[in-house]
Amino acid sequence: MRSVKVATRYLYAPMMLLGMNGAGYYIVATGLSYAWLLLVLVAAIGTAFAAERVLPTHDEWNHSHGDDTANFWHAAVYETSAMSGVVLLPLIAWLVPWDGIWPHGWPLVIQVLLAIVVADFAFTMVHYWSHKLPLLWRLHAVHHGVPRMYGFNGLVRHPLHQSIDMFIGTLPLALAGMPADVALLLGLAISIQLIVQHSNVDYELGPFRNAMSIGRLHHLHHVNWGKEGDCNFGLFTTVWDHMLGTFQAEPSREIKATDLGVDDVPEFPKSYWQQLVFPFVYEPGKGVKSAQAKLPPSSAPSNNHLHPAE
Repeated sequence: MRSVKVATRYLYAPMMLLGMNGAGYYIVATGLSYAWLLLVLVAAIGTAFAAERVLPTHDEWNHSHGDDTANFWHAAVYETSAMSGVVLLPLIAWLVPWDGIWPHGWPLVIQVLLAIVVADFAFTMVHYWSHKLPLLWRLHAVHHGVPRMYGFNGLVRHPLHQSIDMFIGTLPLALAGMPADVALLLGLAISIQLIVQHSNVDYELGPFRNAMSIGRLHHLHHVNWGKEGDCNFGLFTTVWDHMLGTFQAEPSREIKATDLGVDDVPEFPKSYWQQLVFPFVYEPGKGVKSAQAKLPPSSAPSNNHLHPAE
């Protein structure tokens, strides 16, 4: 068992980030059916869940907090929306009266890396402003309401906030002429990154620890210690956080299992439908007590501990 834990600690991140994305690249590059990419995504989720049982950062995060059903629907809606965006690429290309500036002649792997660099900057900036602007924070707070970190939580997004992410993060790439092959691999890379970023796995990154926006850096981003979580906004890398001055390598104290969430909403709504309504009744800094009657009823138990609101 010790050898399995050691392997998980050092191989989980490269297996997910390089192995799963590499499998997706092989599928697309060799002309196999795009449907195989779904199998890669399922394998990534299964690998994350297995690794969380072998080497959890906090054992408490492996247990349901009454959030399983809502998280399943978030994941389903997230991936369906992402796939719909890829399907729209040909329509966008048809509507745009120019050929775009996309470097179609470059090797596929370089095109994917270019898309990741551009998307990393765009998503980081949306994330940054989602913590600064109250209107965006109301939507983004649904993601920060999670009471624990595990693979599915990376896919917890309010659909409106995901639409804003996609509009700003990927529409410029589509308008530039990004082909469907690159868009699919970018979408896969983002999904896998979100799974790894929120995994309850005590993995090591070695010299890449402060360069990649995953692991303990992202745990710190989710703490409910007032404004201390307003750091480490990057999706793939910490490059833009260094430029924004928002990079923070270490927390001011040890992060406990109960240190996550929205600090002014200690009883965050549990059901998917409540979370859809939440941004429209939540007033940052005032919690949701005065709006509870406006939320759909939930049968889920309440045992949440939660993060900062703007």
